[in-house]
Parts: sequence; structure tokens; C-alpha cells
Amino acid sequence: MTLKYPYKPEGRELNTIRLSTDLVVLGGGMAGTCCAITAARQGIKVVLVQDRPVLGGNASSEVRLWVLGATSHMGNNNRWAREGGVIDEVLVENLYRNQDGNALIFDSILLEKVHAEPNITLLLNTAVYELTKQADDRIDTVRAFCSQNSTVYDVKAGLFVDATGDGIVGFMAGAAFRIGAESASEFDEKLAPPEPRHELLGHSLYFYSKDVGRPTRFVPPAFALKDITKIPRYRRFNSHQHGCELWWIEHGGLLDTVHDTERIKWDLWQIVYGVWDHIKNSGQFPEAETLTLEWVGMIPGKRESRRFEGDYILSQRDIVEQRCHDDAVSYGGWAIDLHPAEGVFGDGPTCTQWHSKGVYQIPLRCLYSRNISNLLLAGRIISSSHVAFGSTRVMATCAHNAQAVGVAAAICIEHGLDPNELLDVDLMRQLQARLLRSGQHIPGVTVDDSADLAPKATVTASSTYTPEQLEPDAEYLPLSGPHAMMIPVNAGRVPQMGFWLMADGPTEVEVQLRIASKKGNFTPDVILATRRVAVKQTFSETQINVSEYTKMYVGVRSTTQRKASQSNIAHGATAPRSTTSEPQQIMLDFDVVLDEDQYVFVCLMANPAVSVQQTDRMACGVLRLSHSQGRRVSIGANQEPPEKSGIDAFEFWLPERRPKGKNLAMVLDPPIACYSPEDITRNPDRPTTRPNVWVADPNDASPTISLNWPTEQTIRRIEVTFDTDVDHPMESVLMSHPEEVMPACVRNIQVRDHEGRIIGSIKDNYQTRRTLYFKTPIHTRGISIETEHPNDRVPATLVHVRCYEN
Repeated sequence: MTLKYPYKPEGRELNTIRLSTDLVVLGGGMAGTCCAITAARQGIKVVLVQDRPVLGGNASSEVRLWVLGATSHMGNNNRWAREGGVIDEVLVENLYRNQDGNALIFDSILLEKVHAEPNITLLLNTAVYELTKQADDRIDTVRAFCSQNSTVYDVKAGLFVDATGDGIVGFMAGAAFRIGAESASEFDEKLAPPEPRHELLGHSLYFYSKDVGRPTRFVPPAFALKDITKIPRYRRFNSHQHGCELWWIEHGGLLDTVHDTERIKWDLWQIVYGVWDHIKNSGQFPEAETLTLEWVGMIPGKRESRRFEGDYILSQRDIVEQRCHDDAVSYGGWAIDLHPAEGVFGDGPTCTQWHSKGVYQIPLRCLYSRNISNLLLAGRIISSSHVAFGSTRVMATCAHNAQAVGVAAAICIEHGLDPNELLDVDLMRQLQARLLRSGQHIPGVTVDDSADLAPKATVTASSTYTPEQLEPDAEYLPLSGPHAMMIPVNAGRVPQMGFWLMADGPTEVEVQLRIASKKGNFTPDVILATRRVAVKQTFSETQINVSEYTKMYVGVRSTTQRKASQSNIAHGATAPRSTTSEPQQIMLDFDVVLDEDQYVFVCLMANPAVSVQQTDRMACGVLRLSHSQGRRVSIGANQEPPEKSGIDAFEFWLPERRPKGKNLAMVLDPPIACYSPEDITRNPDRPTTRPNVWVADPNDASPTISLNWPTEQTIRRIEVTFDTDVDHPMESVLMSHPEEVMPACVRNIQVRDHEGRIIGSIKDNYQTRRTLYFKTPIHTRGISIETEHPNDRVPATLVHVRCYEN
């Protein structure tokens, strides 16, 4: 049957749907997505409006930038800094399903997470373009249009979150904002220019290549850049890099990064197709013969446009000085990463990355508009100076801030408040407690959760790991550069520490005991004691054949050195090192007394003639570091800023990524007692000045931890936090990772009540946080959690246990 619609001279109205909700989140990037999920899990109704067909923004398959934050590719001194809560849940899930970083799979994970929340109404392909107000300082409704179903949505709510990147809602509402760089004098920022400037970080557009196994040709489009030498760094292009490894294909910082975006996109297309033409057709890259251009971004990844003003504007000094704020709800830790406004056409450095010595707090006052009373801010538009924006803009930091916004919105709706009213001391403590409960880490903030029954229990364990030795069972590591073991020690006298060394000849090794100058940092910038240790010869030169040498050498030196030595022997050279005696054990007494629990760094300084034995043993909160460079985020092993820049000079001490990064074998006398069972009921949920976890003895065949109360408790929920190595950045796309499950993550637990009855279990776990929910509440005087050692290299570890009546 044909439907006929007669001519209407007055025209027709679009199909309109009116929605009423508690909270509207505008923008479905990582910030908006994590905000919406967090708020929905707090029990409020959320409408999430996203103008693209997928979620994730710059992390989605439309742009394909990896999600990063305070971990900074493990290239700074921010240990155990991966953001918690929903963003952690997403990244851990992505690692499990998407070990090779496929952006399409990451899309599906974000969509699944949102789709699973019954309190979220998701509007994709829907762009907000208009709003109405109740008063000058209060938004009433937003209007958005979906191009896919030709429908207008009028959405009314009490609170709104602008996570749109360009701040379209804040802009239409009339909120105060800034564009460009402030003068140095405004916030006393030494990195800022003398006078205000219109200079911004530009947009980037990525491409992927693929080897098809046969010669392919490429005919560039007519608009492709013809003269590649217009790009001063064109010699950096090669046939191996693609995706966000080419983040420095950047443009638009001197233009209007909001209204000139389409022009900037076309300029970037010209560059990208010109670059590929250069790689395929210049003759300089014969290995590119079988490569094809598999994908080019259709929309650019934006870095900077508007920044809105809150009741506080974060600045360079907040980051470098790691200032404390009573209303801290989140944190950052990426470098102050500023790019030249000229982008790819600039002839200077592609960026300047200046790190702080540790992570810094972000206050709630930066996360709402100071003008529009019911408008919260999330993503890159939060209240910061241009210089501080260089750090706060990265996606994991944006997501973590947005999770705080989600919980803040829930409290506002529950109590009928505006965001700035949460600055009340009692309300702020409630907000911080609920954030910590949801997995959010806030550096320096520990708040008692009055609803949690676990801290009221007596906690015991079948065993507790008290390391007295990390057994030597792995290859030797040459001291070609300085290496350190980062060890948590209790207040009092520092234990004696021993290592196993091998040497080419009689020599000595300098060993330094260091700590961080600021509590909670992991930058070893204070030397407490130095010892010089004599090392006897344990290697000698002999003539042996390759097979004999290999048998002797296995397990003694690194694989690379072994292969190099075998190659030399094969060509008639003398084997440089063969073992003639047992390794020499050295013991170090630093004669140092500490007045509080903290991390110490035992630094074995460089001596290429000496090697130190390693171990395959791992334990939470214990790491080997090296004084080295994180090539993705620094230009050397030392940060050496310009004079009068307001930036600290210091050394980088970095771990290696697995499967490398073995610990140094060592002895501790007396053993360190740093894994208390009671720590599972305390914040924070990660190592800070101590590991803050319970670790079972590796020889315990059935590791169990028990919580017992003097009276019967009613329990509906048990929440367990596992060790998923929050030092690992878990980059979401492009990079591959050696594991799909973190090595220390306990996979299976079984929970019993005080009478020994099984009341719940978790199997095949890989996530950080898991919840056992009982439809019928459990009445018991105690629970026991039976665990398993994840493998023979790392003992069973639990980070936190929470118990709730509701």
C-alpha cells in the first residue's frame, strides 16, 4: 500500500522526541562515556548524546589514538599511576579481548559498556545545536538532531555535562572560556609567553598501511601535497611507522580550531596523501613496494580549542609543585606537553614535554562552570591555563576527571544541589569517599567509607609474604648503566641488602641508597648513603668451542651478549667470559634510620665490567628500575629544562616492559614486613608509600584471608580488588602487549561464611574489581576468601575487600 502525503505550503516539522532525565552528558568521547557509565552506576538516569556513530572520540576507530594518562608510556617516574574506575575497567577489558590494539574492537567494548547500563539512554549520530535556559545562569533543555533518523531530541534535565571537546553547550550557554596562551604573569607560569598569544595545539590525522605480499602502486589524488620538502622534518618519514606513531603530522594551531576544522582537515588530507606518495613513489623506500594505504582518518583528532573557566584555573605551578587541594577528586601525570602552533610545518621541535616529579591533584573547582550553575565540565575543556592544558588534555586523565564529575552529579541530584555546593567539607568528604569506593584513586586522599563493613572486622590470613630473599634464578644483567631495586621498607633501620655479582676482573661497584624528596613520589632525588663494594674476578678468558661455551654461558649473561660472544667465537675469537667461580654475594649495611614507612631505591651504579643476577620472582610494589630514557616522552635519561622555566631538573628511573624487566635477585636482612592482611580494608588501592596490599607466602598451598566481626553482619555485596598492575599503561590501540591477563591477577576465588559454607565464587577473573552480589543478604560473623597463586613466579595478592549491607 502506498502512503501519500499532500503538498503542505506551510512546510513540515521534523519528528521530535522529548526526553526528561536526571543528567545529560553531551559528548561521547572517553570523558563523556566514562562519565555517563559512572553516573548511571550511581543510580541516576542519564542521556548520553554523541554526534558520531561510535563512542570514544579520539580513541575510536575514526581517529585511532591510544588512550594514555599519568602512566605516560611508562616513560616517567609516576609508578602505579594508571587511572582507576571505569577507565581502568575499559582498558583491562580491551587488553583481554584486544591484545593487538584493533581500534574496531575497542569501539565495540565501549558500546557494550554503555549498552549494558539500563540507566543510560544513548543517542548516537546526534548533534546538539540549541538550548533553552531557566535563568541566565541555568540550562533547562538542550536540542539535538540525529541525521540518521531525521529526529530532533529535546532533552530536559537538572544537570548537564559538557564533554563535547569544543564546549558547544558551554559556548551556547554563555559560559566564560579562553582560547590560546595566557601571559606568563597571569598565573606566574614560566613556560607561558610574555604576552597573550593565539597559539594552540593543532589537529592530527592518521593513516595505516598494510603489507599485501605483492607489488602495489599508488596514484595520489590531485590534491595531495606535491613538494614534501615543505615539511621541514620530511626525512623522518619512513615505511614502518603509521597510526598515532605519526602524531606529529599536526596542523591548525594558528587557525580557529573550532570553525576552521573542515579547512584543517583538508590540509591534513593533502599532507597525508603527499606523505604516502613520497613513501611509495620517491624510490627511497624500496621495502614499501608491497605496502598499500589501508586507512586514512576521515575526521581529525583535535587537541585544543576552548577552555572554560571554573572556580579555579589549574596552572603550571599546580602541576610542578604538586599542590594539594581540599577538593581534590582526580589527578594527572602526563607531561606538560606543548606543541608548536605551526605544527608539521614548524622547523623547531615537534613538542616539548616537561614532567613533574610525580602526579598532581585536580580539584572539583576545575570541573564546573563558574557562570552556569548546573553545567559540569569534562574532557579537554576543563578549567586550566594553556600551559597546564598541555598535561590535562590526554584521554585517560580526561576520563578520570569525568568519572569524578559523574559521581558529583549523582550527589547533586540526590540532594538537590549545584556542583559548587559540594565544596562544603562534609559533602566533599562524601564525594571523595564514593569516588574511592568506585575505584577512583585520588593521590594523598584517604577517606573512611562509613558504609563499608570490612574495616570493622578483624583480618587474619593463612600466611603473609615477608620477603627475605628474591631467589637468584635468572640471567645476569650487565651494569652498563645504573640499575635500582625499589623496595618498600618500614619506619626504623633500613635492612641490610645483598646482591649476587659477577665481574671480568677485580673492580668495585658504587651503591647508593636513595629516597624521594616528596612523600608519595617515585623520583629518587635524595641520596641517603653511598657504599663502594669491592668485587673480585668471577669471569676469565679461555679458549673454548661454541657448544661448550653455550652450555657454560646459559643463564649467566643476557641472550644478546651470549649470541654476540658465540658469533665472535665462531670467527676464531677468544670467548670473553667464562665462569671460574661462584657469583660473589655482597651485603650492604647503609646504617640509615627512616622516620616513616616509604620506598627506598637501592641503586647499583654503572660498571660495565660487572653483572648482577636477576630473578623471575615478582611481588606487588617491588620493581627494578634503570636510569634511562623513555624515548616516546623524553629526550634523555635526565630532564634538563631551560633556566627560569619553572620546571624541575631530575633523573628518570624507569622499569622495563614485560617480558623484560626482571627484578634483581637480592637478600633482605631482616625481612621486610610490608604486606599486612589489614591493608585489604584500607585505602588507597595501589602502592604509594607502601604496597597497600596483602600478599600470601609463595609456599602457602591454600592462601586464604579472613574477615571476622564480633557480631553477626548483614552483607549484600562483597567487592574485591585484584592486582592488575596499575603500572602498565595498557595503550588501547596500535601497540601489541605480551599478555592478555596481568601476571599477578588472581584468577579464581571462593568465599565462605563463618560456618564454612560456600557463599560465592569468581572464576577466570582478569579484571581489577569484581563484585559478588547476593539477592538474599548473607547473615554471618565472618567471611573467608580462598585464593590461588596466579603462577609460580608471583604469589596470590589481594588489594582491597569491601563489604556492604546494601
